[in-house]
Amino acid sequence: MKGVHIFLADGFEDMEALATRDVLLRGGIPVITVSITDDYLVESSHGLQVTADTSWADIEVMEPGTDGTDVMIFPGGMPGSRNLAQHKELMEILQDHWARGGAVAAICAAPGLVVSQLPGLTGRKFTCFDGFEESLIAAGAIYTPEGTVTSPAASPAPGGTLITGRGAGWAVDFGLAILSYLKGPEAAAKVKAGLML
Repeated sequence: MKGVHIFLADGFEDMEALATRDVLLRGGIPVITVSITDDYLVESSHGLQVTADTSWADIEVMEPGTDGTDVMIFPGGMPGSRNLAQHKELMEILQDHWARGGAVAAICAAPGLVVSQLPGLTGRKFTCFDGFEESLIAAGAIYTPEGTVTSPAASPAPGGTLITGRGAGWAVDFGLAILSYLKGPEAAAKVKAGLML
């Protein structure tokens, strides 16, 4: 799937979606928020109503040419992560994106519920919210309790780069990890300094 997209389901975690979006925009990354329903309005786990840039009915899925510069981003939160994971068409697009070498970023519960549906996770390092690691460990991935983890693509294994975050307290660092992956550590450091971190 071409481009950088953040997928929003009802029950998404506010900070994990919006802080990530903010960091990427500050770093000059065009990012599109996508409602996974036909309604543009999505409600967060804390009752915040957000208007997504596009809805599932209107999204353009451009698969040809997908590569490592294309990122599908999945915020955590409950029941948001479960709603993402249960969206069959979205999961099919995710698997195709991964097979083409596209990058995947997920935080909090999303690694355990969404990323665990991908093939070729053996040896990949990841982090997630406590209690959501078992499905990825069962798939051969290696859990670490770090705040953010970037696991690069490893040919000939399937999939692109995997970026994971532990939870809401790491949302800004998660966004910075994605930005560093896309534009390099200097770009991430510049945004970080602008945020006075």
